[in-house]
Amino acid sequence: MEAASGQPTSVLVACKNPEVALEIQLAMSDDLFRVYTGTDMIGAELGGAVKNVLAIACGAAAGYGFGSNTAALLMTRGLMEMTRLAVKKGALPSTMMGLAGVGDLVLTCTSKQSRNFTVGQRIAKGETLEDIMKSTNQIAEGVKTSESIHLLARKLGVEMPICEQVYQVLHHKKPFIKALEELKSRPLGPELEGFEHDLAAAGTALAKL
Repeated sequence: MEAASGQPTSVLVACKNPEVALEIQLAMSDDLFRVYTGTDMIGAELGGAVKNVLAIACGAAAGYGFGSNTAALLMTRGLMEMTRLAVKKGALPSTMMGLAGVGDLVLTCTSKQSRNFTVGQRIAKGETLEDIMKSTNQIAEGVKTSESIHLLARKLGVEMPICEQVYQVLHHKKPFIKALEELKSRPLGPELEGFEHDLAAAGTALAKL
C-alpha cells in the first residue's frame, strides 16, 4: 500500500542468473521503487518466510503491553534464529543483513498493516486463532509457516526458541503467558552462539590487516 502510494521502497530480487536479475531490476526500478539484485535465493526465501513468524511474536508482545525494548529484543534475537536456519540450509549470512533479512523483518514486525503482527496482537489479548482466521479475509502467512519452520528446524537441528514458542501457541494452544515464561527462563549464553566460526574468521582477517 505504501509503495503503491509513492513512498520510497527497496526490495531484493534474488536469482541464480545475474543477467536475469539485472533485467528484472531495470524493468521494475524507478526513483521511488529501488530494486537490488542478489544470487542467494535460499537466503531470500527463508528470510521472507521466517520474518512472518517473528512478526506474530512481536505482535503478541505489543498486544500484551510491552514496548520498544521488547520489540528490539524479539527482532534481534529473531534475526539470529533466522540466520542460523538460513546458513544451515546453505544461505549466505550477509543476505540476512540486507533487505530480505533485517529489512523485511523490521518492516513486518513494526508495521500496523502487517497481517502477522495483527494476529499476534489478537492472540495476546485472548482471542483464539480460529476466531481470528474466521474474522479476516486476509492471509497471515506466518500461521502456517510456523509449522513448516518448526519441522525444518527440528530436522536440521537448529535452535529457534522464539519461532518454536509461536508454533506452540498457534498450533498446540499453549497459553501465551506460559510461552513468555519459558522464553524468559532460558539459560543465558553468548550473544553470537553458533557463529564462533564466523567470529574466528573475522579475527583472522583483521589480524592480516
